Amino acid sequence: MRARRNPSSWRLGGTLLAAAMWALAAGAGPARGADEREFTSQFRLERCTWAWFGDQNPYFSLRPGNQNVLEGEEEDDGEIVEVQAIITNLRQTKRIVFTHNGKRLVVIARVVEERESEDGELVEVSRNWFSRCVETGDIFYFGEEVDDYDDGEIVGHEGGWQAGRAGAKPGLIMPGTFLLGSRYYQEQAPGVALDRGENTKMGLTIETPAGTFHDCVEVVDTDELSSDSTGDPKIYCAGIGLVKDEDLVLVERGRV
Repeated sequence: MRARRNPSSWRLGGTLLAAAMWALAAGAGPARGADEREFTSQFRLERCTWAWFGDQNPYFSLRPGNQNVLEGEEEDDGEIVEVQAIITNLRQTKRIVFTHNGKRLVVIARVVEERESEDGELVEVSRNWFSRCVETGDIFYFGEEVDDYDDGEIVGHEGGWQAGRAGAKPGLIMPGTFLLGSRYYQEQAPGVALDRGENTKMGLTIETPAGTFHDCVEVVDTDELSSDSTGDPKIYCAGIGLVKDEDLVLVERGRV
């Protein structure tokens, strides 16, 4: 996923009872107050059957060939830059092997590529790995490869991680059942990536250059490793996926 920048940051089943029981079993615990509720970090992944394709999760498709293009302005070191993010579900998969709750798991994940440019210059290409738990519809995040660019040359790989390596574990990127107030870790790579999501709004309608979309939800992302506590609101719409990330909005969608 897109590298966090100062002060900006990167954007991209079951019944309500079943989802609530899942959250409690995973260790979310009862809510004690808005600022005291913990973020779920334990998931029953060993109970899942994995699928790396399809549109069963309405807000996060794993269908190969889907592409969303977002554009907008962001502040970077005091300057306003034109940012473009092209998010593409590649026709590639990644095999992830890791141990979870004492069980060896093998997951095939969809590779989702994001190409980010600033003022027309490529600054980052990331290849992210996602797969869906068939039983719950939850989309889990298993890591990413990152190439940072400067003047057309690769200059680093900051933010890369993979579940099962260096203590990293999968995170939840989009629940199959959207429950307001749910909090969960999206990335669990100690010292590298500890992004978290909170479900804050649902039933939204949003207008973008690509069209007007209904049945949208908002997830506010925060980074445990960052001192910036303002959060990064992202809006996902049913059948579309990510349509807004702070000042970036969907300008084009299609298939490649």
